[in-house]
Amino acid sequence: MKIRVGYELVYDCVQPTPMVLTLNVHHSRVNDLATPDLVTTEPKVTIRGYMDGFGNWCSRLVAPAGRIRIATSAVVNDSGKADPMAPEAQQLAVQDLPDDAMVYLLGSRYCETDRLSETAWGLFGQGPTGWARVQAICDFVHDRIKFDYMAARATRTAWEAFHERTGVCRDFAHLAVALCRCMNIPARYCTGYLSDIGIPPPYGEMDFAGWFEAYLGGVWYTFDARNNEPRIGRILIARGRDAVDVPISNAFGVNTLVGFKVWTDEIGAEPV
Repeated sequence: MKIRVGYELVYDCVQPTPMVLTLNVHHSRVNDLATPDLVTTEPKVTIRGYMDGFGNWCSRLVAPAGRIRIATSAVVNDSGKADPMAPEAQQLAVQDLPDDAMVYLLGSRYCETDRLSETAWGLFGQGPTGWARVQAICDFVHDRIKFDYMAARATRTAWEAFHERTGVCRDFAHLAVALCRCMNIPARYCTGYLSDIGIPPPYGEMDFAGWFEAYLGGVWYTFDARNNEPRIGRILIARGRDAVDVPISNAFGVNTLVGFKVWTDEIGAEPV
């Protein structure tokens, strides 16, 4: 299937403001791009791209004082298959993990493994390991947190989400990531497009989505504690330790986001 993805962000800046954007489709999906996801701006400014330390494509620009519109629209070829499942995937001993997975065992800004370790072992220490353990964590987080878009808070951590029991997709992902790491399973935060393909209406307002990947049996597998079921049309933008590493934008100056739209739609799909 073909999926059209894109966004439109409008910022007001009080002075020329350097920005770093993490908004391009991840390099692992670049061969699936039927049309390029070029970042455009109004007014036009110079954009320079680079690859960050986590393998994400980033764009640097300086927004002029006043209003700037940042947008893209692209078409992505997708298999149309749901997220793969591998119930037989086993958890590796820490000493057998590859070096580049070790950073995803450590605590991070939004995933306080030190504060959640005792809770995690109390909840999951006597249960199954491997895929079943990660799924048990997803089930727990899915049941514990109530999704509430109006309760979104950019500073909420996994520890806070655990106690407040409310949040948005990034909070589900952060808590699941932290609990996995507490159980010695490498886990990394992901952000990208997630459509409503294969899901019955009613549909919510479209936004960028957050989920996570867990390292089992030598493979990174996708898990989604918020939706807690395999989904179709998941398109990765970026990965990192947590949301700190993959913000849609980092602005180095005073600014206000005054316009925000995201779309991800199957091309040629019959209207519901």
